[in-house]
Amino acid sequence: MSQGPLAGKNIILGVTGSIAAFKAAALASRLVQLGAAVQVAMTPAATQFVTPLTFQSLTHRPVLTNLFDPRSELNIDHVAAARSADALVIAPATANVIAKLACGLADDPVTTTALATTAPIVVCPAMEHHMYCHPATQANLELLKSRGVTVVEPEEGRLASGRRGKGRLADIDVIVGAIRWVLGRRGDLAGRRLVVTAGGTREAIDPVRYITNRSSGKMGHAIAAAARDRGAAVTLITTTPPPAELAFGVEVRQVTSALEMYAAVEEAVRGADALIMAAAVADYRPAQALDRKRKKSGGDEEIWNLELVRNPDILASVSGPFVKVGFAAETDDVIANARAKLAAKGLAFIVANDVTAPDSGFEKDTNRVTFVYASGEVEPLPTLSKAEVAHALLDRLKPLLA
Repeated sequence: MSQGPLAGKNIILGVTGSIAAFKAAALASRLVQLGAAVQVAMTPAATQFVTPLTFQSLTHRPVLTNLFDPRSELNIDHVAAARSADALVIAPATANVIAKLACGLADDPVTTTALATTAPIVVCPAMEHHMYCHPATQANLELLKSRGVTVVEPEEGRLASGRRGKGRLADIDVIVGAIRWVLGRRGDLAGRRLVVTAGGTREAIDPVRYITNRSSGKMGHAIAAAARDRGAAVTLITTTPPPAELAFGVEVRQVTSALEMYAAVEEAVRGADALIMAAAVADYRPAQALDRKRKKSGGDEEIWNLELVRNPDILASVSGPFVKVGFAAETDDVIANARAKLAAKGLAFIVANDVTAPDSGFEKDTNRVTFVYASGEVEPLPTLSKAEVAHALLDRLKPLLA
């Protein structure tokens, strides 16, 4: 994972003649940063918006712009590129190119590569609102979907025409998420259903105030992304907005309180293979949430006694023919406390960490965890990124799913 989630992947980025072509440069840069080898192919119209040199500088590879370049070392570049591709991503995809793809036309480096490749294809439309909504464009997109093409829907917003509507190229992070999902569909967790929770619950005091904790949801979100990238069907139940990359390939259910999370988990685990409880669920909630903001009474009230009642222990309460994995965020006696939780909740293993450590815990991008197993074994890991911890967790979960 240290090399990036797309390390070793060959991705062809097809760029067509849209004003959104400048965003394709940012996408190319992101894919390279994630470890992919990126080969850019451009239609003649695309070169009017962004020069091939821009993409060559970002990818460190010559750009395919000519079907019959006599200087090419590959001889028919699009065929050679198509043969080695793990995925073809067309972003932006104009209405014209979408129509060509639907009809099987091939008269430029992008459409010829699309016909020549057997790799999965991701199409990211970008155009004026009425062009996108036109029945012909919609029919062409539906035809492409029926052939197995993944379509990343455009966003609504201000368009190049100055008007507002649906037609803006999807967010780069959403496109990256779609690529990771497409590349991972045949991963080692394909066919498995995982439920992952993330974030700290908020327990309402009144319409203004609430009780919560410092959990950012980063660890749970990283687990959901890693499981998606390895082919699992993932349901993410989270209290914090997930990153845009999880918009593709992950079913996200947003909740707020512990009781809402409990209800969502009970429903989601039906038919699941595993529940990974990374959320920091509040142990207590106010006995009664006020329907109006509580005011100071005359300014002489020094103490506010807030009555709390216990929340249900979600992980201990839900049961079924699925594997349960928990987290123990501790400040002292980390392993002893983790072992107690492991036994009380009936877990296969628990992931323990000291949240007072400078490289571990809430709101950080790294974590230093210890896996504590039902067998009694204790396995400490070094400081890793949360993405690396997520994959380590899934590596240990996978044999238990069999």
